[in-house]
Amino acid sequence: METMKRTATCGELTKKDAGRMVTLNGWVHRNRNHGEIQFINLRDTYGITQVFIGDDADKELKKVSAELRFEYCVAISGVVKERPETMINPDMTTGEIEIEAKNIEILSRCEVLPFMIDEESDAKEDLRLTYRYLDLRSGGMQKRIKLRTAFTFAVREYLTKQGFMEIETPTLIKSTPEGARDFLVPSRVQAGKFYALPQSPQLFKQILMVSGFDRYFQIARCYRDEDARGDRQLEFTQVDLEMSFVSRDDVLKVTEGMFQYVFEKTMQYKLPETFTRLTYEEAMNTYGSDKPDLRFELPIKSFDTLAADTTFNAFTSVLEAGGSIKALNAKGCATYSRKMISELEQAAKIYGAKGLAWAKVTEAGLEGGITKFISEQADEIISSMEAEPGDLLLMIADKWSVCCNSLGAVRSKLGKDLGLIDPAKFVFCWIIDFPLFEYNENENRWEAAHHMFSMPQAQYLDTMEQDPGAVKGDLYDLVLNGYEVASGSIRIHDPEIQKRIFSIVGFSEEVAEERFGFLLKAFRYGPPPHGGIAPGLDRMVMIMAGQTSIKEVIPFPKNTVGISPMENSPSIVDEQQLKDLHLKLDFSEDN
Repeated sequence: METMKRTATCGELTKKDAGRMVTLNGWVHRNRNHGEIQFINLRDTYGITQVFIGDDADKELKKVSAELRFEYCVAISGVVKERPETMINPDMTTGEIEIEAKNIEILSRCEVLPFMIDEESDAKEDLRLTYRYLDLRSGGMQKRIKLRTAFTFAVREYLTKQGFMEIETPTLIKSTPEGARDFLVPSRVQAGKFYALPQSPQLFKQILMVSGFDRYFQIARCYRDEDARGDRQLEFTQVDLEMSFVSRDDVLKVTEGMFQYVFEKTMQYKLPETFTRLTYEEAMNTYGSDKPDLRFELPIKSFDTLAADTTFNAFTSVLEAGGSIKALNAKGCATYSRKMISELEQAAKIYGAKGLAWAKVTEAGLEGGITKFISEQADEIISSMEAEPGDLLLMIADKWSVCCNSLGAVRSKLGKDLGLIDPAKFVFCWIIDFPLFEYNENENRWEAAHHMFSMPQAQYLDTMEQDPGAVKGDLYDLVLNGYEVASGSIRIHDPEIQKRIFSIVGFSEEVAEERFGFLLKAFRYGPPPHGGIAPGLDRMVMIMAGQTSIKEVIPFPKNTVGISPMENSPSIVDEQQLKDLHLKLDFSEDN
């Protein structure tokens, strides 16, 4: 191998290298034999270079080249030749040159491929994951993993310059279940006891603030035993950061600066100096979502006042019951057929809507749908909805949350169907002033909307217990193109306030002490005010790469049922391993 060790990569040669003798190492990407001349596209992680074997090549070289098949790993030595002007390939970075092969060494052979390796694979997901080492050779996967690397490096670079210290926290910790299930790890030494894998470094980063480390960050691995989906995996990575002696605005400013730096560095994309801020209620009322896609308009409006004056019982009865009516002007959609409107209705029903009322705007006024019930208010409705001929008015009457979420789903579908979304655009926004608590009707109790360590806003401290539903937290989410990409808060550093939060969500002092006692104890020793945020690294890179599944930016992901087909995990372990861990499996139906 030493004599055929590469002297150049497959992505660096240009016409300036013409006449140079080089050695390339890589994989046979394409192999075209035209009889008198054979062309080989050689690929490595840096690019593709075309190699040719001419008719005048020696017999030994022709013999070796005739053996070559897709994905053979080879070393090729040859002379760089400048291509004629008419044969330059502008789609290749090395398209100005080709290599006249003088020697070829087969480093290893490849069996028949289960699928073709190209820019993107059209193979089914499980086949791609079974042969992930082949899938990762594709151009698309190579680019996305490089983007992930660049993203991570830029984050480290920015935060280090801002005075943050990168500190690792444990991955074998105490189980403190809250929200998703913990992954448990049995202890061999401490029989009957278990570690948990961290759902996030939340408690440890707060303890680091108590420890006096003013600015912490970590590229943190996190684990949650929950159902997988397009933008979620059992194990994932987040950019975890925490700061002492800060307010919400300080955390938001650092996060904005970080993403401005990252986007400029990795994509040469300039973000605005500050991101739009919306309160939770503004986001829900205007866009029907607490993670709105702001790359397009189509705002939602209140229809309560207009509906109150109609004779439409479906509206007036909802208002009398304390519900809401929301409306959306689908610009230019009056041409929609009943079938297309029905598809919009189905999108709304997923989120609980019982139906989707509609009316088309024409030169003569309103037409179709519920027009006969609202005709007397037609002029006022058209004016209020800023409608014009050719528009389609859509309305939902229900509980406030159902109205918002359902019409938000309709808005999202319209954005995609009408081509209103620019895929090359990145629009961030902050969602602030979230409710601190939400009511679990199934369990008849209050729960923390985010987590139990978020600080209530100061104006609610005196009335928290009397009206938990009204309490706003010092919480904030960062949203990008319709995805929540980060969540954070100013944390509670006062043990008494923390006890009150535990009490509201139904945690007794004994349970709180059992689960979080080490944090509460630390808070008795002069904790500083602190806050932080945790952007999801996988999800961010997914959006930046224009993908809809984080599997496309994770080297070795699990499939939709949590299995890794490549190494077939999870797997059965032998009896001795279970015995060492003091475990016995019971598959009886009662369990």
